[in-house]
Amino acid sequence: MSTFGTHFRVTTFGESHCKGVGCIIDGCPPGLALTEDDIQPQLTRRRPGQSNLTTPVRASFRDEKDRVTILSGTEFGHTLGTPIGLTVPNQDQRPHDYTETDLFPRPSHADWTYLLKYGLKASSGGGRASARETIGRVAAGAVAEKFLKEAYGTEFIAFVSSVGKVAMPFIEEQSESGVPSDEFVEMLSTVTREQIDAEPTRCPDKEISKKMTQRIIDAKEANDSIGGTVTCVIRNVPTGLGEPCFDKLEAKLAHAMLSIPATKAFEIGSGFGGTQVPGHLHNDAWVQKTGRKGQKVLGTKTNFSGGIQGGISNGENIYFRIGFKSPATISQEQQTTSYGGVEGVLATRGRHDPCVVPRATPIVEAMAALVIMDAVMIQLARQGAASLLPPMPETPLRPAPFIMSVPGGQAIKVDEASKPKTE
Repeated sequence: MSTFGTHFRVTTFGESHCKGVGCIIDGCPPGLALTEDDIQPQLTRRRPGQSNLTTPVRASFRDEKDRVTILSGTEFGHTLGTPIGLTVPNQDQRPHDYTETDLFPRPSHADWTYLLKYGLKASSGGGRASARETIGRVAAGAVAEKFLKEAYGTEFIAFVSSVGKVAMPFIEEQSESGVPSDEFVEMLSTVTREQIDAEPTRCPDKEISKKMTQRIIDAKEANDSIGGTVTCVIRNVPTGLGEPCFDKLEAKLAHAMLSIPATKAFEIGSGFGGTQVPGHLHNDAWVQKTGRKGQKVLGTKTNFSGGIQGGISNGENIYFRIGFKSPATISQEQQTTSYGGVEGVLATRGRHDPCVVPRATPIVEAMAALVIMDAVMIQLARQGAASLLPPMPETPLRPAPFIMSVPGGQAIKVDEASKPKTE
């Protein structure tokens, strides 16, 4: 379906070559200061033509400004609590670039499967399978991100961690040790979007970025493509998010990330490497820490869990990695078979990235923001209802020092004032 979320619901619309794309956001809290200027930066980070590593903007390539317009749901620069309509026009469609696909389904693309499912397909481009669809996601994610930043200080930072076999050092280190290194964990706490956007590959390691650049150029000059991975960290995450058993927070993040076009893999925390490490080394021991507001909180000494335990956020950084395949549409001639079963050669035209991961970073951030925003609203609804009930007595099920935490470091006190607070 084209709708994501339960309390913060986002429905995207549009195909790659229709008049426009966008989304409807239902459930955004009222009173959030919001204009197009709050949304546009992330759309600009996603748009084509940012460097010679992405879809070039020349006379023969797609030139989209991706300017967003708020149609509804705001007045005097603030949200009303009603559905927010966001739209971005398609201004440079070229259906004639796709006449070859009238005869041949593109290898590893969605042409054939969409035809099998619906009995017809968009006649040009990728239709709903095109990355143009992600514009609505990024626009909605920018709204969610603004709310979470203002309410809780939550940050979403995604960066390119590998292109082909060219990878940041932490990937090789983890493949050897099985768990993330201290240096990598520290980097996750300090890396900024400014550092990431300073590199055309969106890899914050300058030396590795140079090698990634060359790898993408090599693929581009060969009329070929190459895949890669994106790593994302979510900082200042409210505690208590996630809905066991089937809507655990990591399950919702995996759902969101694997819905992005071209994704093929997802791992969180220590991921597959953690399967090689014995429990006594992999377990995250509890320690007392100082929270963002100076209060004493329980935290973990290590963070191999990736900030989620039992499907619920524990307040530590959430981090995960997504694998993107090499883009399916390439300009090389490919031996394949037509819709009618006749063998032939497909030589596609169109305008396509040789590697999608540099432009995928804001999409990953957006989908992460949508997951956290929806989880926050679900948890706040539960806590709001619980707050109307009489206080529970102290029982073995509620240890004496326990304070039921509200996302963002606020707290609903359930014990004596002398009891320590946790986030």
